[in-house]
Amino acid sequence: MLVWINGPFGGGKTATAYEMSRRLAGSVVCDPEHVGFGLHRMLPPDLRSDFQDLRAWREGVYEVLDLAASRYAGTVIVPMTVVEPVYFRETVGRLRDRGHDVRHFALLAERQTVIRRLRVRGLGHLVQLAAGKDAPLRRESFAMRKLDLCLERLTRPEFAEHVWTDRLGVPEVADRIAAAAGLRLTPNAESALRGRLRRAWTSARHIRLR
Repeated sequence: MLVWINGPFGGGKTATAYEMSRRLAGSVVCDPEHVGFGLHRMLPPDLRSDFQDLRAWREGVYEVLDLAASRYAGTVIVPMTVVEPVYFRETVGRLRDRGHDVRHFALLAERQTVIRRLRVRGLGHLVQLAAGKDAPLRRESFAMRKLDLCLERLTRPEFAEHVWTDRLGVPEVADRIAAAAGLRLTPNAESALRGRLRRAWTSARHIRLR
């Protein structure tokens, strides 16, 4: 089975994916961003835009995930925002057409909830300490520029199954996705503090400059 976790940037995809993997024996996280940032490194800086617009990214993601889903015995978990319907069909749709059992979930939340999460994810805590808790996010932030588009597109029926996360913590979101996909996670025995620290570290490790 391949579990694709979609959602706006800053919506908790990566944290949820690693929470599921931590509690699901034999599972693996395959992050399509690695393909995208590899392509970016091949390009001069002035030519770098949204790597999803590159056909090479869509083809590469499809090929790699097809290989993983075909030959890996465990659950493949994919945290990736995809909101362009054509790109969605070229990745998730093609994998389904190939015969893979792809379970797609879109993590949704109110706009202010996502903004708050963007402020504090990973190293955001340090920014708040230096600039104040009400310091505005950079207008040029890729996540902020895409936020309204993501929230509008992902509510559409073709991006179901929808999981509203405003009042759910990451462990609860993972539980909900697993239950919907028919997967059994081990109980979450981690303390709240340890969980927050681990998720902050995971988020910090996956922050990239676009």
